[in-house]
Amino acid sequence: MAAQDAAGSGGSGAGPLPGRCAFFVQRKRRFCKMVPAPGRRFCGEHGQQENENDRKRIPCPLDPKHTVYEDQLQKHLKKCNSREKPKPVYFVQDINAGVKDVAEIPENQVTISSLSKEELENLISKLKKASNGLELGLKEQVLSHQALQEALNDPKNGDSAFKHLKQQASILGNMEKLHLLGPGRCFVEFGAGRGKLSHWVDVALQDFENTQFLLVERATTRFKVDGKHKKRDSIFERLQVDIQHLCLNKVPILEKKKLPVVGIGKHLCGAATDLALRCLVERYATCCNEENEEPAPKRPKNKAEGSSNSSSDDDNESNKDFKPVAGIVIALCCHHKCDWTHYVGREFFKSVGLGPVEFHYFQRMSSWATCGMQEIITKASTNEESEDHTNNTEEHDQTYSKTETGSDALQGLLTVEERKEIGSLCKLLIDHGRIKYLQHRGYKAALQYYTDSSVSLENVLLTAVPETTT
Repeated sequence: MAAQDAAGSGGSGAGPLPGRCAFFVQRKRRFCKMVPAPGRRFCGEHGQQENENDRKRIPCPLDPKHTVYEDQLQKHLKKCNSREKPKPVYFVQDINAGVKDVAEIPENQVTISSLSKEELENLISKLKKASNGLELGLKEQVLSHQALQEALNDPKNGDSAFKHLKQQASILGNMEKLHLLGPGRCFVEFGAGRGKLSHWVDVALQDFENTQFLLVERATTRFKVDGKHKKRDSIFERLQVDIQHLCLNKVPILEKKKLPVVGIGKHLCGAATDLALRCLVERYATCCNEENEEPAPKRPKNKAEGSSNSSSDDDNESNKDFKPVAGIVIALCCHHKCDWTHYVGREFFKSVGLGPVEFHYFQRMSSWATCGMQEIITKASTNEESEDHTNNTEEHDQTYSKTETGSDALQGLLTVEERKEIGSLCKLLIDHGRIKYLQHRGYKAALQYYTDSSVSLENVLLTAVPETTT
């Protein structure tokens, strides 16, 4: 039935692939690629499409996104990927979550579309006042890297793959410009998905030995590219944990070697960026610095120790030069998914007379930056499925609800261009709070456009390196 409806739905009229499930997945606009049992047209997941299939499938109680045969439920629960697993050694509950002040956050927040004209105008006035003096025009830093040239020139790569490659190439180009591509470092990719960004960093460093990579992803991920590196000296380790609970200091490889880390991410969604920044500069960097500041053990005063004293002095000097976080390069996105509790720029907001209420509305209004592009975004979100992330929206260029865009309520008040301008201001203000946070902790931080908006609407890159001391 589903296969017959496909031709009329604008999907693939050619039918399912030979030997594959005949169910047409509307959300992905293609046929299911699972292999059905011999003699069946549909896979187990879509088996109820066949009249002869009398076994009932029910949603898994651990994760309703998939189903299971009712008579095999108990067996499935023992091996389901969504079951509770033992916590890894680097799991520390809410270590990067920030401080939740219940008194600060009102319980009932009305939607933007429910605001009166005066309330909305007051919010916009506060936004423009707080943004006064900020550098509104970001520098364009659209770069590339030799490591991706062959892939960029490969005609077999379609438009979707080409867009991802251009972004990855620019991220690597910016890393090279900041002298972050080198040996003796551990690259930590937050929101790693399939691990494509780490893959290209590894290709760029193929002349160096023993490169370390940590790929942080809370969800189980299919089609990972980690296997391509098994025959190389590079070490790839996956950390299946929410960034909110990740303590880098307790990751065995970093606990043993205390390597300087480079935090990277491509389209790190909303609050995940704040969690990653706190994970790096408040937890890993602070802990490493505290260890380096511990006084050296007393040495006996005798001549035999003379030669070792000089080497110990050298070690102390190298410890002083050690930068736990060598750099941060993160492509930002999904500001509408930010959270005041996790947000690292709260002090900046308070310094310009703003608080959690304004933040709540500004992060919702940030979606206006793309509200005039909804038809394009919907198409892009459908066509660019699962490039990196398991939620099928790697670009995170998504449509937003009318509650967020307020399109109906605002039609007579603001034009599309005005909404886009206000949305862009909201994103800039939120990002500027992140920059201030990094600067306060001794980093030279900046925002720049790293790719054209025709490639990705979320085209801002946050970079940070430690300030040099003389």
